[in-house]
Amino acid sequence: MTQPTDLRRVPALPAPPRIRVLDAYCCIGGATRGYQRLGWHVTGVDVQAQPDYCGDVFRQGDAVEFIRAYGHEYDFIHASPPCQGEGAPTKGTNKVRNAAIGRTYPRLIGPTRSALEATGRPYVIENVAGSEVRKDLRLCGEMFGLAVLMHRYFELGGWTTAQPPHPAHRGRVRGWRHGQWHDGPYVAAYGQGGGKATVEEIRAAKGIDWSTDHLRLREALPPAYTTWIGAAFLADRTTPLEVAA
Repeated sequence: MTQPTDLRRVPALPAPPRIRVLDAYCCIGGATRGYQRLGWHVTGVDVQAQPDYCGDVFRQGDAVEFIRAYGHEYDFIHASPPCQGEGAPTKGTNKVRNAAIGRTYPRLIGPTRSALEATGRPYVIENVAGSEVRKDLRLCGEMFGLAVLMHRYFELGGWTTAQPPHPAHRGRVRGWRHGQWHDGPYVAAYGQGGGKATVEEIRAAKGIDWSTDHLRLREALPPAYTTWIGAAFLADRTTPLEVAA
């Protein structure tokens, strides 16, 4: 006679180690939250204090120096160098000055890439169209059904993935253009005035519910982007990921 199995005696399998991610130039953690949705543990580093940061650990300091010192301790590194110094008109210079606000921004993609490559860990660098990031991947809010377009480009280091289809935009970005009002399904999550998005509109459009800082909300990457990137990274691995010790 078959005896019933006492399932309570079956030993539980140990949970797989959590993937440890470094989010460099993390700001409030738009990218961080996307990786967290995959169950990953995320440490953010930023030169400025970020009281609204949503990650597991925050470290204040220079991102390039932190990557050089500690990047090898992480399984995956995401870097979003500030885009203010990366536009096409500033190429060939190490710094660019924004006369409108009286600030000078360093060009950080080159130093960031060098630091990332030295770690030997897989990485992604995110930036705008006019930057010097290699255009391995382009993502748009329409790919995820968001009410913001926000085209961003990604350089992939140590892994690769196919470019997903870019669906046609469903209309215009709402706001004033050349003295004429245009309606549309997308909000302008940049700048202020002229019909630009409010704090609540940006939060809803990007899927960010933990901050009300207008400037940082404008700068933050929608978490949907990095959830997709993280899943694509895992799909690219032909062998199980060796997590950092």
